[in-house]
Amino acid sequence: MPSWFDLQNDIRRIEPDQRGNYIAEKSRESVDLIADQYDRNVLYYASGFLQKPHVPGLYTLITMEDINGFMAGVHGHDFKKNLLLILHTPGGMAEAAQTVVEYLRSKFSTIDVLIPTYAMSAGTMIALGCDRIVMGRQSQLGPTDPQLIVSDRPFSAHSIVEQFEEAKIQISANPIIAHAWAPVLRSFGPALLQEARKSIAYGESLVQDWLTRYMFSERDDPVALASAVAAHFGGNQHGSHGRRIDRDEVRQQQLEVIDLEDNQELQEEVLTLYHLSTIAFEMGPAVKSVVSSNGRFWIKNMQMEAVV
Repeated sequence: MPSWFDLQNDIRRIEPDQRGNYIAEKSRESVDLIADQYDRNVLYYASGFLQKPHVPGLYTLITMEDINGFMAGVHGHDFKKNLLLILHTPGGMAEAAQTVVEYLRSKFSTIDVLIPTYAMSAGTMIALGCDRIVMGRQSQLGPTDPQLIVSDRPFSAHSIVEQFEEAKIQISANPIIAHAWAPVLRSFGPALLQEARKSIAYGESLVQDWLTRYMFSERDDPVALASAVAAHFGGNQHGSHGRRIDRDEVRQQQLEVIDLEDNQELQEEVLTLYHLSTIAFEMGPAVKSVVSSNGRFWIKNMQMEAVV
């Protein structure tokens, strides 16, 4: 397997105007080999959030427009086969995750998701909507607790609820300190508490429903198990929305996990594909992409998108 440095050195030897075509061709080769090894349709959704940390999140997060990429990638697949979804994302909108999962589920009866490195937040939600999760030592999921934007800053919905509850307890015990809480509560606004509670319930209900219908469908009491897992990933015990949840912890939640290292050929091609995408994000304007085993690309650039 060529390392990231090997691939980068190979690309540097190519004329600059030919590098994009080289990466695209190599990516197609890797996707085709993965499809052959896994005997499934393959769809690789990737974000350049690591290579473009200063780009506004709207460009690198999962948003509603990403369904265009999934639709473009799925078009022309053999729907008698199942799907391997390769996912690399920092997360994004829960509503967009719902759109993606429900769309893919309408097309494929069985979906495995493979995490080369990161599938955080809404990406974790998508993973929990699949039948099995393939993870390597380096792979990680993350908490799914919703984040609300207040004054252009993200705040944990759980933290907002906890702060209101703490204010209620302290003011009930000592009404005099109400004036100390007033500017804090005023800055959040009267409807924020309800929005936070609704967001928590919405995210957990999606995950619980998907787990019940898919990954846990043949388990004893799938509803109770799905509820516990949804609460674990969506709870406020993680300390950070970006906390690493590795495959050991995923297994502890009784989720279906496959070790990527069990198939060395698959691991090599997946990591080659992943490295190629990171180099492409570094080299050019692309911020998100979908590569499909039907030979199609969907690319989201900073100012334009194209399907080739």
